[in-house]
Amino acid sequence: MKKAIGGLLLAIACLAVSAAGASAQPYPSRPIRIVVPYPAGGPTDILARLVGERLSRNLNQTLIIENKPGASSMIGMDTVARAAPDGYTILINASLHIIVPAIVDKVLVDPIEGFTPVTQLGAVPLIMVVSKDSPAKTAADIVADAKENPGKLTYGSSGVGASSHLAGAMLMKMTGIQMIHVPYKGSAPALQDVLAKNINFMIDTTPASIGLVQSGSLKAIGVSAPKRLSVLPDVPTISESGVPGYNVQSWYGVWMPHGTPKEIVAKISKEIEEIFKLPDVRERLKTLGAEPTTSTPEEFAAFTVSELKRWSDLVKETGARLQ
Repeated sequence: MKKAIGGLLLAIACLAVSAAGASAQPYPSRPIRIVVPYPAGGPTDILARLVGERLSRNLNQTLIIENKPGASSMIGMDTVARAAPDGYTILINASLHIIVPAIVDKVLVDPIEGFTPVTQLGAVPLIMVVSKDSPAKTAADIVADAKENPGKLTYGSSGVGASSHLAGAMLMKMTGIQMIHVPYKGSAPALQDVLAKNINFMIDTTPASIGLVQSGSLKAIGVSAPKRLSVLPDVPTISESGVPGYNVQSWYGVWMPHGTPKEIVAKISKEIEEIFKLPDVRERLKTLGAEPTTSTPEEFAAFTVSELKRWSDLVKETGARLQ
């Protein structure tokens, strides 16, 4: 009996040591998934894969990109919010993340309380694009056409409340024109419909549209930022084209589930900061029209709270709600 009890206690001790050793494994000890709440090929997906590739290399661990589009990014957000807060699930989302409460009556998850902010991924201007053989040459032409044909022009977006949606809503507000908004599940399908002439135009983020512009498939006729883009120096700003003061930009960020250990959050934030210092990464971001910007978790937390109010006010002013 004594031998049996002694053996049992030894087995329990071994299990305890084994469990302690497993819990003490350095992070990360297994694959990490990055959830992108949009289809593959869109701007958020492009940035996620750019960051994910370098992060995988630096952490010496596999990173899996998981696209979960739909419901104005809420499906992907909910997936991450429900995940274990152990550092193995990351969300990369656009500024729509904090706009959701303003555009829907019932959110699946609180964009502030449901997540732990990690870092911002930079600000991104938008480009007004039309089909390559469209007669429009500037944003002024679109406005003039809309005034002549009220309620007939169509513009696409990557989803209700997305920056591409608010950009069109702001254009209507500032010029008094009326157009039809056509939401899609991501930028890629919307841009394809601009190319196919199924919709008149789109004001989309630079990373998503710059490739089609540079290949000649689409024509850029306006920039949403106050200044022209270095990658498209001949394309005037929308503000220059008869809509003074027009300024709508998007941004991207990284979140983890609420309750993720601070040391893990700090590690991922620091790793991304180092990635954004790499010359090839900075050059790639600039060719996409994105300004490489990172922040500490604390800075990003404060930024998201301030942006929540700013974008919510804009949604209320433009009436850009999900019907």
